Amino acid sequence: MLLPLPQRCPLTGGEIVVTRFYSPSADISYEGRFAAPQPPFAQLTADQLRFIEVFVRNEGKLNRMEDDLGLSYPTIRSRLHEVIRALGYEPGKDEPAPAVDRTAVLADLDAGKISFEDAMKLLEGGD
Repeated sequence: MLLPLPQRCPLTGGEIVVTRFYSPSADISYEGRFAAPQPPFAQLTADQLRFIEVFVRNEGKLNRMEDDLGLSYPTIRSRLHEVIRALGYEPGKDEPAPAVDRTAVLADLDAGKISFEDAMKLLEGGD
């Protein structure tokens, strides 16, 4: 029976370094210092992993998570940002900039420079 490779030392919680592995098909053992592969979620805390589980169970809908976690929407969003940062990303960094300046479109509409229909087209992403 094969056991999964632990991600952290069971005694100290420290790093694991593989020093030997065996290939049964070649009947050869290899020795050296090999880094154990780390899945992306291995660096998350137990609380962060539980949060991800609730997130997936609720299909990513933060408002549904409020009841499960007994937390407010802003707190849940903050915890989600903590998880995103723990995975090495910056929340919102890759979001595209809005294509249309909504304030300018509404100001042009208010000033009578464009029609309501043209304003709606611009706000909906049309030309």
